[in-house]
Amino acid sequence: MNRTVDVLVVGAGPAGLAAAARLAAAGAGVEVLERERAAGGVPRHCARPGFGADARGRALDGPGYARRALRAALTAGATVRTGVSATGWAGPLTLDVTAPTGLEQIRARALVLATGARERPRGARLVPGSRPAGVLTTGELQRLLLPGRTRREPVGRRALVVGGEPVARGAVRALRAAGVHVVAVVSERPARPDAFGPVPVLTDTVVTELRGRGRLTGVAVRGGDGRAHLLRCDTVVFTGDWIPDHELARAGGLPLAPGTRGPVTDGSFRTAEPGVFAIGNLLHGGEPAQTAAAEGRAVADAVLDRLAGRPWPGGGVPVTTAGPLRRVTPGLLGAEPVTLLVRPERRLVRPLLTVGQDGSPLRRERLRGTLDPGRPLRLAPGWTEGVDPAGGPVVLRAEE
Repeated sequence: MNRTVDVLVVGAGPAGLAAAARLAAAGAGVEVLERERAAGGVPRHCARPGFGADARGRALDGPGYARRALRAALTAGATVRTGVSATGWAGPLTLDVTAPTGLEQIRARALVLATGARERPRGARLVPGSRPAGVLTTGELQRLLLPGRTRREPVGRRALVVGGEPVARGAVRALRAAGVHVVAVVSERPARPDAFGPVPVLTDTVVTELRGRGRLTGVAVRGGDGRAHLLRCDTVVFTGDWIPDHELARAGGLPLAPGTRGPVTDGSFRTAEPGVFAIGNLLHGGEPAQTAAAEGRAVADAVLDRLAGRPWPGGGVPVTTAGPLRRVTPGLLGAEPVTLLVRPERRLVRPLLTVGQDGSPLRRERLRGTLDPGRPLRLAPGWTEGVDPAGGPVVLRAEE
């Protein structure tokens, strides 16, 4: 079956649903594809508060937040299809789609990629050892702990959490709430010991081996001093280390940013392919649902411009990072002023931040406080004032 829609959104997480709601409310015909059986993205599995409040001021948990986002998109007039996967490209702005009803080709006047990100699993982290049960990511842990779920596999009694970002704190809270003893948190980077309550925090420590047959029995670790230890546990949860779900973007030939491996976009979320936009954690991974949803709402103006036939701006000045900075978005600076979202590789105390182009500094400032890998730094548009549109890449550098 071949057909055409105004806007096709791939991914029904916070970013995709927010974009669909805003665009449908503006009168666009919007269809959202979601490969999972239910819409809402990662928040569906986060049965904890921290997702804002409802109209009555009551705190929302993840599932409540997901239901509200879906309801807003449907009320605005968007069509949301679940259990439907975009498997490839049949041409410019045309996707091959696999649905329960069969194969389809859908062409869009504008295409919004909102496929999100996932945590890097144990195999992709190249952790040696056996392959016992009890090895999880945070997402898998949350799914096992969802209220009302019939568990096929017990979470365990003694757990080790790997990672030092906020998601690791969430894993510790979820495990303890489920009655699981958390033996330690292991982090390669510095982490705040007080952030995990009574749980011991082993920083500058790496996992070297998983042990156990059938079920995990222990995790071997090595500290920065070279000493090895065996931590007895029946569950290990690998947290953070986000990977954008960029398979569809890569198959479409979209340039990927080296720091994030998400598509390169400008400040209005346009990619290098006219008519194709990218938003949310596909661009940077690991940002809160509210940040992803804000990008979904923000992309609407540029999409509506596309539907109105306005010219597609080409090119832009690339933005790169240097020193202990991990990533920056957007990856291109156009004519419009934008806020840059930056994350460091490691904890930085009062770093000196420099923005430069072609060897000349545009701005230098020593920041107050601490930059943490678990929290993004937002640089206001004033940081890139004076950028030459015909010049070389803009470089962000941090020095301690």
